[in-house]
Amino acid sequence: MSATTTATARATTPRVSLTTGRLPRWAPWALLGFVLFVSCVLFAFLNTSGDVADFNIVGALVVGMLLYLVAIAVISSIAETRRHAVDRIMTALVAGAFVIALLPLVSLLYTVIVNGVQRFDPEFFSFSMRNIAGEGGGAVHAIWGTLLVTLGATIISVPIGLMTSIYLVEYGRGRLAKAITFLVDVMTGIPSIVAGLFIYSVFALLVGPGTRMGIMGSLALSVLMIPVVVRGSEELLRIVPNELREASYALGVPKWLTIMKVVLPTAIAGITTSVMLAISRVIGETAPLLLTVGIVPNLNVNMFDGQMATLPVFAYMQAKYPGIPPEAFFDRAWAAALTLIVIVMVLNLGARVIAKVFAPKMTGR
Repeated sequence: MSATTTATARATTPRVSLTTGRLPRWAPWALLGFVLFVSCVLFAFLNTSGDVADFNIVGALVVGMLLYLVAIAVISSIAETRRHAVDRIMTALVAGAFVIALLPLVSLLYTVIVNGVQRFDPEFFSFSMRNIAGEGGGAVHAIWGTLLVTLGATIISVPIGLMTSIYLVEYGRGRLAKAITFLVDVMTGIPSIVAGLFIYSVFALLVGPGTRMGIMGSLALSVLMIPVVVRGSEELLRIVPNELREASYALGVPKWLTIMKVVLPTAIAGITTSVMLAISRVIGETAPLLLTVGIVPNLNVNMFDGQMATLPVFAYMQAKYPGIPPEAFFDRAWAAALTLIVIVMVLNLGARVIAKVFAPKMTGR
């Protein structure tokens, strides 16, 4: 290519600049970084104590976002058009709302990790609180209790919830289906402590007052899990294309076998996610387990004999009734909370792997 052709191409190629009616792609990010820097400097100047811990990060971010909204509106109105300015303002508002919604989660995770990692040691995962009055000890008994009680609740809830959703989607018609849907909606809003009181009352009448067992905790959690499983599975079964069902019926396959071999495998990935959401919903419940399972300092893996320890109740008791020194009790409470978060994360990752493995494979020609 000759020099004349190259010069002509450069002359005809539009350049993105402040004079072409469009801001460069880096301009909003640079402006955001500048206003956040100005906001941080302003709050650092107002921080008379000089302590880094007293620096108001949230205030600096809020003021920085407000300054950014004003600055991007003015600059975009001058360099671009009014329509572009409104679009950039709305984009900044949506992004700001996302950041505001994310801040509590990030703050929570940061606080739990910083405080819980201090007791994240082998002793915490290999010892119980038997004969421990002060420092030391662990939560192995609470970890086993949480896993067993949650496993029992899952075994009870998933078949009932899944079969209920299958009935509502595939068979349910008329008043009975409407009544079941109404009851499921009502159960979704039941407070967790009501579920615990219900199970405790039932066992108090059948076995005797003061009875506490692991299976009672599983039943209380299943009351909370079933409506979540029903609602999630129902929506996922409804989005399975009817063409798949009709093709199976055309081949002479009965309805129950069509559900087992066509409908459920097609929706298995979403159903697994729904079940994991239900487990995550109940695994951190404290009130029903405090009423039905109780708390013990030693390991008990028999769900039908005596009280058991669970991580939510263990963390609550350690923080609510600290002994001497109190720091040891608070450290164990934070470590229990962090362990609970790790368990939920591992379960969700496992559910994603299971959903990916068992999801229907799309084969091309």
